[in-house]
Amino acid sequence: MGNRSFDDKKEPEIVYSHSVKAGKRIYYLDVKKARNEDLYLCITESKKKQGLEDEAPQFEKHKVFLYREDFDHFKEALQDVVAFIEDKLGKVEARPEWTPEAKEEAAAETATAEDEESSEEPKKKGLFGRFKKA
Repeated sequence: MGNRSFDDKKEPEIVYSHSVKAGKRIYYLDVKKARNEDLYLCITESKKKQGLEDEAPQFEKHKVFLYREDFDHFKEALQDVVAFIEDKLGKVEARPEWTPEAKEEAAAETATAEDEESSEEPKKKGLFGRFKKA
């Protein structure tokens, strides 16, 4: 028997997929089929990396594999930590869907707010220039 090349390895088949857009990140929840025909969950976080404008976009990806025998424990733990956070900080409103237009609008609002501030008082440079004297 010879060594198998990496080309012989094929990616597990995705039988179901759901994506969640969260700001600049996208979470992919993919149900994949293992060689033994068992199904498992692959959670992938994909985040666009900042690069030069003329470069093709690159993405940083992190994966978590969750197998059927761990689903109940994972669900219980997830519900527990979400309840803990909500108990401490309250429920959070849903994040508005991110679009390039929304990014431009937010940048314009920030620029307008900065212009209003700069007309009131000249900006001081440095870390301590941001603090106002009482």
